Amino acid sequence: MPTYDYQCDACDHRFELFQSIKDNPIKKCPKCGKLKLRRLFGAGAAVVFKGSGFYQTDYRSASYQKRAAEDKKTTEPTTTTAEAKPAEKKAVESKTTDAKPKADKPKGRS
Repeated sequence: MPTYDYQCDACDHRFELFQSIKDNPIKKCPKCGKLKLRRLFGAGAAVVFKGSGFYQTDYRSASYQKRAAEDKKTTEPTTTTAEAKPAEKKAVESKTTDAKPKADKPKGRS
């Protein structure tokens, strides 16, 4: 439920009132009792969301984040240089076998 600002045009009394959005604005001033009360336009107390997103893990404790980082390190597969070399060799071999031979003469005219 939002907080609304009100001001009385008769006595200049200003106050805030916590009421539902569905409630009609009040008209009677609580100080002087006259029907000169009006609701003011204000910036309000809006919630501002900043950042890339809000997820369950955004506000976890530091100890939880530390354990999660440690778990991630232990579950990630590690590659060694010996495992990487056969893949590099296969890439080089495929380049030489996929190459098309150059023709000595252009095709078509003789």
